[in-house]
Amino acid sequence: MSELFTELPIGKFFENVVEKQPDHEFIIYPDRNLRFTYKEFDERVDNLAKGMLSIGIEPGDRVGIWAKNVPEWLTFMFACAKIGAAIVTVNTAYQSHELEYVLGQSEMKAIGMTDGFRDTSYFDIIHELVPEMLTSARGNLNSEKFPHLKYIIHVGQEKHRGMFNTNELLLLGMNYDEEKYQKIKDAVTQYDVINMQYTSGTEGFPKGVMLTSRNILNDGYYIGENMNYTEKDKLLLQVPLFHCFGTVLGVMAVITHGSTMVVLEEYDPLLAISSIQKEKCTSIYGVPTMFIGMMNHPMFDMFDLSSLRTGIMAGSTCPVETMKDAI
Repeated sequence: MSELFTELPIGKFFENVVEKQPDHEFIIYPDRNLRFTYKEFDERVDNLAKGMLSIGIEPGDRVGIWAKNVPEWLTFMFACAKIGAAIVTVNTAYQSHELEYVLGQSEMKAIGMTDGFRDTSYFDIIHELVPEMLTSARGNLNSEKFPHLKYIIHVGQEKHRGMFNTNELLLLGMNYDEEKYQKIKDAVTQYDVINMQYTSGTEGFPKGVMLTSRNILNDGYYIGENMNYTEKDKLLLQVPLFHCFGTVLGVMAVITHGSTMVVLEEYDPLLAISSIQKEKCTSIYGVPTMFIGMMNHPMFDMFDLSSLRTGIMAGSTCPVETMKDAI
């Protein structure tokens, strides 16, 4: 067996990268010109991690994230990794019966969620499944159907009955004891489960795949090595973060090479090609229909995409002609 790239947990590994290149850009949202350096993002992660600890989330707990590729998605992921909690990735397209299964099967203690996705209201679904939240004080949820679920967090600035919001957690985190926080981080190992991803099983029921830092950091590193990533690379990340295509092949490949992510909240062909030109992206990920949508867009020829040098097309069978056109 070949030697592994690292035996560090994600939180410590990321802090080492921050120490080496604090001012290097880590995440860019080109549609709103939102930019985080490695250091800026790490500070935000620390505050959210401490905020979660403040309300009662502990190492070993499962924390769901039900949202598009919003900026706080990755903040929750890294914050959970730092304190040894497992982020449970929830498909944005889930309906009530699917969320019900994952909430129960994963024994989720907290879930962070946005308003909804397309024509699906996440609020309607969570109110249906957890009606107790409408009459419970925040942090005192007692759900008959989901006894493990104690905290519902709105990923956004608005306040909602029975829910914390991310801004409140960030503020709480600023007042959390630093020494206590450091001890919790120091206790996290590379063998702790820090990510649960649900995939359809052979019997038709989704299976919660339990992944450790050791799994996904090393997987991401070798993906990046095969693509010759360096700190000079910029990856256009338009695939969903709830899937391993986004979190492992994307995020982990980037942090293990000190690269930059240019993130789209959701796929939009015009935004994708304009972002490549604007940010001079060197790599792009997508499923075949994404590439087809970009190449067939009537404004495609107006943009300079010459900065691209590599990428991944996956997720379904790649038509030969589409692959040839992309190359």
